[in-house]
Amino acid sequence: MVANADIWRILAGISLGALVALGAVGYANAQASIQQVHGAKRPPLPKMGPSFKRAVAFQSTEPTGTIVINKDEGMLYLVTGQGQALRLRISVGREGFGWTGTVKVGAKQEWPEWRPPAEMRARQPELPEFVPSGPYNPLGARALYLYKAGRDTLYRIHGTNDPAGVGFDGTSGCFRLTNTDVMDLFNRVPVGAKVVVR
Repeated sequence: MVANADIWRILAGISLGALVALGAVGYANAQASIQQVHGAKRPPLPKMGPSFKRAVAFQSTEPTGTIVINKDEGMLYLVTGQGQALRLRISVGREGFGWTGTVKVGAKQEWPEWRPPAEMRARQPELPEFVPSGPYNPLGARALYLYKAGRDTLYRIHGTNDPAGVGFDGTSGCFRLTNTDVMDLFNRVPVGAKVVVR
């Protein structure tokens, strides 16, 4: 059982770990409990985070508009021209959750809701089944949904409500940016864009 005093801290959702900390109390129950707390104030909104975007020299045979993710560097490159790219700091999959390959941006969503995949909930049954869109959602302000052969891979390039959590090996295979950077990337990348993960 989560004490009322802890509920705001948890919903502020500083990270996915905060959602895990909900334990047996589901997200909806936690929200209802919060509304019952006499005199409770809303938690401060998570910060959008700094921009780590830099224009850099980048040698690639990929066409302009391609996203190239270098997992070992923890960097995402958006090819902007011959020998040029925008470089963004990202978080990548922790040990055992990294992957490589070529996919496409199959869909884009502003302030996405989050439904943890069945595989993730099997590993972490305490996760909520659903988190509505908004500033406390682990996917942050924007999400690019990665598809392969027309099917959703369940991997995302997305923002975060924990900007301090960008730049580490800590995801379940998704690629996490600050909300500031993912909003900029979202505006630059169309559905259908090629994404190379290496």
